[in-house]
Amino acid sequence: MALALGHPRLGYYVTRDPLGAAGDFTTAPEISQMFGELIGLWAAETWSLLGRPAPLRLVELGPGRGTLMSDALRAAGVLPGFREALTVHLVETSPALREAQARTLQPAGVAVTWHLQLAEVPPGPAIVIANEFFDALPIRQFVRARTGWHERMVGLGPDGALSFGLAPDPDPRLAAPGQPGDVLEVGEAGLAIAAEIGARLARGGGAALVIDYGHHRSGPGETLQSVRHHAFADPLAEPGEADLTAHVDFEALARAAARAGASVHGPESQGDFLRALGIEARAERLRRGASAEQAAEIGAALRRLTGPGPDGMGDLFKAVAFAQPGVTQLPGFAPPAASVRAAQELEQT
Repeated sequence: MALALGHPRLGYYVTRDPLGAAGDFTTAPEISQMFGELIGLWAAETWSLLGRPAPLRLVELGPGRGTLMSDALRAAGVLPGFREALTVHLVETSPALREAQARTLQPAGVAVTWHLQLAEVPPGPAIVIANEFFDALPIRQFVRARTGWHERMVGLGPDGALSFGLAPDPDPRLAAPGQPGDVLEVGEAGLAIAAEIGARLARGGGAALVIDYGHHRSGPGETLQSVRHHAFADPLAEPGEADLTAHVDFEALARAAARAGASVHGPESQGDFLRALGIEARAERLRRGASAEQAAEIGAALRRLTGPGPDGMGDLFKAVAFAQPGVTQLPGFAPPAASVRAAQELEQT
């Protein structure tokens, strides 16, 4: 999965811009400006709650075409002092997407610094945004057999094509219960980054917002999927030519960040999170003065961002936030008592 997505010459994300109707998938910022605008307002309000630190590193992990950051910066400008306090940092490995981000953000009039990894971002208070970032990080899969959990691996089948198989010996580190045939997914790369974010916030201050599709609680289940031209594909058929993703384990991410010292807020469903931030009021404001066709498009975007499946993102997608120790509430999330209790429970598990 790591090779197919990130190979320096042949990797999926290295060789193309995969977004939009002509690509393989569409993300929330490309659906409507409302999404990025609300994330920008979230960042500005969070900055204010944190005491308005300056300078502030505004960081986005996997920023796509830069659409979210562009919309966020425009909306966040309503809070005096925020734009002046921040520097923008984009963590992106794809040369093609870096070029797209530069074009998108050029009208914003802000200096942008690109990095290959979060560790390169200068120290200090930061607000980190990660929208549909963790789902594309490589996972490992283990299948339950009578003798224990055997790692699923990729090799050559009898016909010479790529094929899944199982390691002959069970992994002695896994002691989770399960029934024969159960699949367990472990996102080691994602957990390491969540811990890195948590440690950075605990050390230097700030907050992070993660939005992605996945499940609230850890548990067995197979979610690896391949998408090409907006349709599901065989993940082994053409490595490097299709997107590979897996659902995010939000409980595990939150636990990793909490153990690193961060406070945890959520997760909440994307629908509840966006409604708490005022997306319905924003949609109504955009409808004023819009043509009938534009108003219909705004309504469709609202339903897709906040509604239930299969066409809506509101339930499948979740939002979770991490923050420096002592922060008891962040915009869009549960009341302080619930946030504190959730963080304490996570730290004890």
